[in-house]
Amino acid sequence: MSPLNPLDDPGEKHGSSPNDHVATGESLPAPVAGAGAAAVNTAQSRIPDNFLDFELHNETDRESHYETDTDEQHHEAYRTSDSRSLTEAASQEFVGRDLGEELEQQRTAARTHNQNGLTRTASQSGVDVDRALQDFAFLSQKMSRASDRTRRVRESISKPTLVGSYTSDPDLRHTTAKGKAQAINDVEKAASRDENGEEPFDLEATLRGNRRMEEESGIKSKHIGVIWDNLTVKGIGGVKNYIKTFPDAFISFFNVPGTLMHWFGIGGKGKEVNILQNFRGVVKPGEMVLVLGRPGSGCTTFLKVISNQRYGYTAVNGDVLYGPFDSATFEKRYRGEAVYNQEDDLHHHPTLSVGQTLSFALDCKIPGKRPGGMSKYEFKDAVINTLLKMFNIEHTRDTIVGNPFIRGVSGGERKRVSIAEMMVAGATVTAWDNTTRGLDASTAVDYAKSLRIMTNIYKTSTFVSLYQASENIYSQFDKVMVIDQGRQVFFGPTSEARAYFEGLGYLEKPRQTTPDYLTGCTDPFERDYKEGKLGANAPRNVEDLEAAFNQSEHAARLQQEMSDYRERLKEDQQTYDDFQVAVKESKRHASKRSVYSIPFHMQVSALFQRQFLLKWQDKFTLIVSWITSIVVAIIIGTVWLRLPRTSAGAFTRGGVLFMSLLFNAINAFGELPAAMMGRPMINKHRAFSFHRPSALWVAQIMVDMLFAAAQILIFSIIVYFMTDLARDAGAFFTFYLVITSCYLAMTLFFRTVGCLCPDFDYALKFASVIIIMFVLTSGYLIQWQNEQVWLRWIFYANALGLGFSALMMNEFKRVDLTCVGSSLVPSGLRQYTNIDYQSCTLSGSVAGSTTVSGRDYIEAGYQYNPSDLWRNWGIIVVLITGFLICNVLLGEYVKWGAGGKTVTFFAKENRERNKLNAALEEKKESRVRGKEAEQEDSGLHIHSKAVFTWEDLCYDVPIPSGQLRLLKNIYGYVKPGQLTALMGASGAGKTTLLDVLASRKNIGVISGDKLVDGAVPGTAFQRGTSYAEQLDVHEATATVREALRFSADLRQPYDVPQSEKYAYVEEVISLLEMEDIADAIIGDPESGLAVEQRKRVTIGVELAAKPELLLFLDEPTSGLDSQSAFNIVRFLRKLAKQGQAILCTIHQPNSALFENFDRLLLLQRGGECVYFGDIGKDAQVLISYFEKNDAYCPPDANPAEWMLDAIGAGSSPRLGDRDWGEIWRDSDELEQTKEHIQQIKADRLKETGEAPKVEQKEYASPLWHQIKVVNVRMHKAFWRSPNYGFTRFFNHVVIALLTGLTYLQLDDSRSSLQYRVFIIFQATVLPALILAQVEPKYDLSRLIFYRESAAKAYKQIPFALSMVLAEMPYSVLCAVGFFLPIYYVPGFQPASSRAGYQFFMILIVEIFSVTLGQMISAITPSTFIAVLLNPFLIIVFSLFCGVTIPKPQIPGFWRAWLYQLDPFTRLVGGMVVTELHDLPVVCKPDEFNTFPPPPGQNCGSYMAPFFANGGLGYIADNSSTTSCDYCAYSVGDQFYQGFDLSFSHRWRDLGILAAFIGSNLILLFLAARYFNFNRR
Repeated sequence: MSPLNPLDDPGEKHGSSPNDHVATGESLPAPVAGAGAAAVNTAQSRIPDNFLDFELHNETDRESHYETDTDEQHHEAYRTSDSRSLTEAASQEFVGRDLGEELEQQRTAARTHNQNGLTRTASQSGVDVDRALQDFAFLSQKMSRASDRTRRVRESISKPTLVGSYTSDPDLRHTTAKGKAQAINDVEKAASRDENGEEPFDLEATLRGNRRMEEESGIKSKHIGVIWDNLTVKGIGGVKNYIKTFPDAFISFFNVPGTLMHWFGIGGKGKEVNILQNFRGVVKPGEMVLVLGRPGSGCTTFLKVISNQRYGYTAVNGDVLYGPFDSATFEKRYRGEAVYNQEDDLHHHPTLSVGQTLSFALDCKIPGKRPGGMSKYEFKDAVINTLLKMFNIEHTRDTIVGNPFIRGVSGGERKRVSIAEMMVAGATVTAWDNTTRGLDASTAVDYAKSLRIMTNIYKTSTFVSLYQASENIYSQFDKVMVIDQGRQVFFGPTSEARAYFEGLGYLEKPRQTTPDYLTGCTDPFERDYKEGKLGANAPRNVEDLEAAFNQSEHAARLQQEMSDYRERLKEDQQTYDDFQVAVKESKRHASKRSVYSIPFHMQVSALFQRQFLLKWQDKFTLIVSWITSIVVAIIIGTVWLRLPRTSAGAFTRGGVLFMSLLFNAINAFGELPAAMMGRPMINKHRAFSFHRPSALWVAQIMVDMLFAAAQILIFSIIVYFMTDLARDAGAFFTFYLVITSCYLAMTLFFRTVGCLCPDFDYALKFASVIIIMFVLTSGYLIQWQNEQVWLRWIFYANALGLGFSALMMNEFKRVDLTCVGSSLVPSGLRQYTNIDYQSCTLSGSVAGSTTVSGRDYIEAGYQYNPSDLWRNWGIIVVLITGFLICNVLLGEYVKWGAGGKTVTFFAKENRERNKLNAALEEKKESRVRGKEAEQEDSGLHIHSKAVFTWEDLCYDVPIPSGQLRLLKNIYGYVKPGQLTALMGASGAGKTTLLDVLASRKNIGVISGDKLVDGAVPGTAFQRGTSYAEQLDVHEATATVREALRFSADLRQPYDVPQSEKYAYVEEVISLLEMEDIADAIIGDPESGLAVEQRKRVTIGVELAAKPELLLFLDEPTSGLDSQSAFNIVRFLRKLAKQGQAILCTIHQPNSALFENFDRLLLLQRGGECVYFGDIGKDAQVLISYFEKNDAYCPPDANPAEWMLDAIGAGSSPRLGDRDWGEIWRDSDELEQTKEHIQQIKADRLKETGEAPKVEQKEYASPLWHQIKVVNVRMHKAFWRSPNYGFTRFFNHVVIALLTGLTYLQLDDSRSSLQYRVFIIFQATVLPALILAQVEPKYDLSRLIFYRESAAKAYKQIPFALSMVLAEMPYSVLCAVGFFLPIYYVPGFQPASSRAGYQFFMILIVEIFSVTLGQMISAITPSTFIAVLLNPFLIIVFSLFCGVTIPKPQIPGFWRAWLYQLDPFTRLVGGMVVTELHDLPVVCKPDEFNTFPPPPGQNCGSYMAPFFANGGLGYIADNSSTTSCDYCAYSVGDQFYQGFDLSFSHRWRDLGILAAFIGSNLILLFLAARYFNFNRR
């Protein structure tokens, strides 16, 4: 429950909590901002001498009453009397001793009993039996309560940045500022202050203060219980799903009805199975439920369904009631009151800061009625401060959140941001899915305690699933649910669960925490049975477990509790009336029926601000986009510089207008991937009831309009005035308006496609086909009247066509053109100077005149009527509106991806796999039967004696203000045969230290010494080490076995036989218990293996490499359940025994896990070492070090958690007055470590000096072997990515087919010449399509390459070469699919010599496009940057190839070099001359230019000198004396002479185009070799 939501119950604790004393956080004096209190003049306040004694006496009485009576009325009475006594004491002036002196005396007396007692909260440490007496424990409780009262008195001197620091009393607000300067000097405060000199944060005091303020403000509380009965959830499963391959895409495509039925969930869905079966239970307001179960047992499904997120399941049966409301009503009216927090933190905007992320959430959730009359901005600031303090991430407020590929906050901090964001939702029913994953032990306990406090105060119904829960965390919960294979095998009080399972006959293991024990009882491979009859009768399977529970007294009590709850539901109407009123009051101007807190227009406003920030803060993208736009504008401006107002400037004017329109429309294509990648975020915010999806699209188009308007304005000014278009203000602004409108229409079109399609491949198919259709029917490539009749209607739904027509009308209605040069026929000789006997070839010309009206030109040539300009623009506006409405509706009703992960796919079996899997199953069974010991050491033999040492290790990274030191003077070593733990708070620098030690850092400055056997590591160091990183990055299409074999093939020594490598792989699969998923496809985090399965694969890949020197692991147990974590650590222990040196970061280890480690390196925030040394049996060596420095560990505490608390890793202050880093720097232990390192170096140098030198190999296998292995995997990856290959093939075929049908069976007319050129020009569309697919594919593969190359698995060349070769089969297929329709449907020359040449040109341009895309991706850091370069390249290539503007008209500067360097020049040149050479031309009647011959001459004699002088064309009737019908061309060669092309150069052009492939490959290999964008 959010600390901010002022709509909840008063702050008493729930009576049934087993942990009431712990949950209060009974803090000893630490003044905290937070509680609303009476107005007190802090400068003058005095308390009577007997005040504290009076309070203690009252407290003693109250405590005895409290312990015997848990009635909430008594709690309230005590709170009221506390408040009354405080007010009475504070309202009088006494002449007693100073408050600080009085308290100090009491504290001094207490310290004589226990010097440590007053620096920690009772909830954060156990009782030290050896040092504390029972009476002192009692006294400290009284002291704590007394100090809580006095804290309120001194509240005004606290830092006023929390919710509670804003009080309704204006006088107290006024005294707050003054009070800071008059703070009472207190020794304890000095000891317990944090590093910044601020007081420790007291969450409970803050939240209780909030509740009091809410009550004072008349804000109703809202709390609601949940009851579920016979809950059964069904989904698709039970059938093994095999990975689809490339041929499967063709089968599914031609099965159109089946595909559509699958999309819309109609028809056969496969086998339906029960995911959850017959669950029942009840949770009352203020109760916390811990959900336990092994991964895959159904915990996530239960949490989703209980938080009313049912999408993605085939059926949810049974009753779930939220108070009196059923699930449908609750979804419809109170959706945001039940929320779910998922395990992964993938769904944040990575470029927003932590503060901005929370600020946006609050903008959507700030209640209408706020406590203390606080303003919106005061409230927002206060809540953000509270949340940041609660999770100890205040320092991250201005740091971007980041993601796996954008550097931001640490993984643990990002997890806390996710938690804080959901707390903002202020829900009454909350479900948290393994939310402590990635948090250190201390922070995890703090988080659990925060949930406990919030649940108590706000009376939420809280469900939490945890895979690794410590005893401290377990004690915070009221109830526990245990799930096994979708069955509820226990639900009841946490205090009774352990005894219940022991009573069933399950053996308890020593030092096993209760959650581990409960989960272990559901694991057939881990549970053990007691001896005797009880053990023999213990349940052996899930059915027996379920039956045992249903017959138990716990089930009977549960049934009674549910019946009582149902009865109370009928009676307790007031609570639910209050709930409805509270929900209503929480809304800020929103309608009563809306599930959202704010109305639509305020959602749009909040989203507008967020989207603006996202766009504005992404400076790199913004700058690249602007530079591209300006450069393209300048190029267009220079190509068509100062267009002449003659016939030579007629067609080129159209070219300027079309290119200006097309460039901006192509820019909008970037919206397609953005819309699809934003889906998970939209689904999350919809579930939290932050905003409607439709509000996002409205806000987004407003932001787009803002940024695009400025960019297009600059673009328009440059193009318009450089090309000398019509100099008229109205004309310019119409030009600008039309281009902007078309950009918006295309943006919304792509966004609508993104909402409509289930994945990017479908979207790309759809969008590519439509945009090509739009370009073809725009009126530029083929005029409207010449199009096929059945295509003409598209014009009215085509923003490009409407925009182009509007631009043409706008321009040509204002200009008149003069016929000159070759446009006048006949011309070129003296006798041809009389216009009466000449004809202008320009459309719309009038006989006897050299001037052609622009209006006449477009009416005759294009059938555009200038009066239709604003009608066409109006249609564009209608399209914008229509697309926006579609966008809004689709956003609301289409929920692609909302169901989350569905199924796991497997590779198809073959004989080898079946044999291997049978062997694995047999080994698994033998493990169950206890025969594991016989095979324990098989395959595990490590022969390394090398010792790795580091001294005075520092790491500095550049920041805007200079250098930041992340690691400070670290000393340590790792020996073979020893398991070393690296621990510390989240963000302390553990991963950074591992990266530095494993030589993975490539930015920043590393100082100090890293030595192997006293010598600087050689080139073989990285190959000799394995590093299982925190992020699970794998080839998504590989199976688990293939991934491990790949690692073994390339990273184990080349001379080891493959059979031996593969046998070791099977050993690793067995040891990591991956038998069931050995042939499973790894997939991606959204739709592949589960989180814990991926973590096992990551570890397995590194183990399969069999590192000779060192094994580094970064959080190998995060995301795993306790048993899996224990198995992995046990396996690491086994490896260590065999001689492996291991350094491993670990979070939240329980005592059993912790004792497996030999040595500990402990870091505190700031990258400082606070301990390096042995741990000892039961951690005695470690504990003795802390005790020597006055920090005492309670005997019942987990040392791994306690030591983090001791150094201040969580929200609690550190133990002791001195900084632990300083203590370590001055310690004897550090000196001993330094001496030991020197001794190790000396000993190892002596030993290795006598040994023969080993050749240092950077890679284990030779280059040719790397190429072979990497190529096999890459080809398999492409084969298993059917949508990738098929989408490309589909686009090629459809575009070619559309083009062919548009120009169906061309005749030999004059216009057909131009159309043939335009058909050939369509081949230049291929790079645009191919780049859009190839670049993301290369980029994703490169992320995997970065991880594998850092491990020295293979070089850059094998990776780049494999990417190129894997594309080749699909390139050939696509070339064939494109060539056949585009060549034969329009009726191109069928001779094999012509057709063969044209096919080779298509094939070469296909390969050129693939290599170009890969080269661009290789030289850019990400796909996002690469796609920004695409429009620029495509436009430049298209402009300078000689089609849009003929070579003679290209300005000399560009013609001299860019025309020659343009690959499309060779493509178009070679194909045009091959098609038009010797092609006869026969003009149609309307294509003749008619003019009369002079008197006395016939047409033949009049035109003879013209033809003799090299004139083109022919006369239809030479003997005519009245009218000469002139056709401009007689043969196709004459047409391309004007382009300065030659048939004799066609093979030269083919060779040059092929050479461009070579240049792409050279640049690709160089970029792969020398560019490393993996900054870490």
